[in-house]
Amino acid sequence: MLLDNQKHIFNIPKDVTYLNIASQSPSFKAIHEAGLNGLLQKQHAFTISISDYFEPVKELKTLFAELIEADDYNQIALIPSASYGMASVANNIRLKPEDEILIVDEQFPSNVYVWQKLATKYGATLKTVSIPQSGNLKGKRLNEAILAAITSKTAVVAMGHIHWTNGMLFDLKVIRKKATAHKALLIIDGSQSVGALPFSVKDIKPDALICAGYKWLFGPYGCAYAYYGKYFENGSPIEENWYNREDSENFAGLTNYESQYKPLANRYNVGECGNFIYVKMQIAALKQVLDWTPQAIQEYCKSISSQAVLKLENLGCTIENSRYRTHHLFGIELPIGLDVNYLKNELEKQKIYVSIRGKYIRISCHLFNTESDFDNLITCIAAVLKTT
Repeated sequence: MLLDNQKHIFNIPKDVTYLNIASQSPSFKAIHEAGLNGLLQKQHAFTISISDYFEPVKELKTLFAELIEADDYNQIALIPSASYGMASVANNIRLKPEDEILIVDEQFPSNVYVWQKLATKYGATLKTVSIPQSGNLKGKRLNEAILAAITSKTAVVAMGHIHWTNGMLFDLKVIRKKATAHKALLIIDGSQSVGALPFSVKDIKPDALICAGYKWLFGPYGCAYAYYGKYFENGSPIEENWYNREDSENFAGLTNYESQYKPLANRYNVGECGNFIYVKMQIAALKQVLDWTPQAIQEYCKSISSQAVLKLENLGCTIENSRYRTHHLFGIELPIGLDVNYLKNELEKQKIYVSIRGKYIRISCHLFNTESDFDNLITCIAAVLKTT
């Protein structure tokens, strides 16, 4: 059953067209209330108990594990950013000079810089798969190019679940199969997909999945999640904090220094991951996302954008075939000759919020959007086209 529009639980003014959740999600009322409860708890610090540092964290990890179909919440680490999670990954990879790290062209910088540094450290090669620049079915051809680029030299495949600028889907099951055949690690950035598009670690079997939390997971800016598979179970974290060690709940015994980490991915938690305000907000957010379900979110976004895509194509815009892209996020290539900066100014005047990413206008929608939001966008683009 198709979900109903959910704008009533958000606080988005009627004159605002917000098609930019891929940049920053708006919070809904339950998140706002949870944050206020966290502030009150901090105000009354004398009410904070030892369990308040641990039980909410366990609940939050359990919710994220459910979202990605992980069997054990101990496989989840709470981190402050995607770059932090990727740094933990790179810290535990050893390469040989003949090894290659495979990435896709125009990935988000936090999923590029870390691999540049790692390749330089070991004298390895960073190999980039180019995005097709012309022709039809670019997503299909990009996936074929990725598969062809995985060879016996490939040690790491680091990529998104989708492409962050245009929503192109990556066939991760097939990519995983070939990576495994060549004993290569598969490291996934799920920041622009997890929460709005189904993702199962049981199906994909990534060695690590890193997700920023302030986009499709509706968390505050400064929170993120990491799933670490078997390869990283006994790895070395990039920081040493008391919270991640065995028996850390025993505050009276903290100076009995413990050499053992808590199991699985717990060693990778950022210090102070039990943030009373953030964790409460994240719990409220994930409960709602799980209630909606990523599949239903995807279907809703398809229902409100399908006609708009046809209208945009009639205006001369180019959008990837729907079989090879997502519906919650997609890129619009504008007609040749259209002044992007002029269009951007006109959109801002009309309070229509999108992102310019490379050569794409990136559209990202959610349950607070309607078909009329896309009509506003189309009307503006059409008016600019008439002036150029």
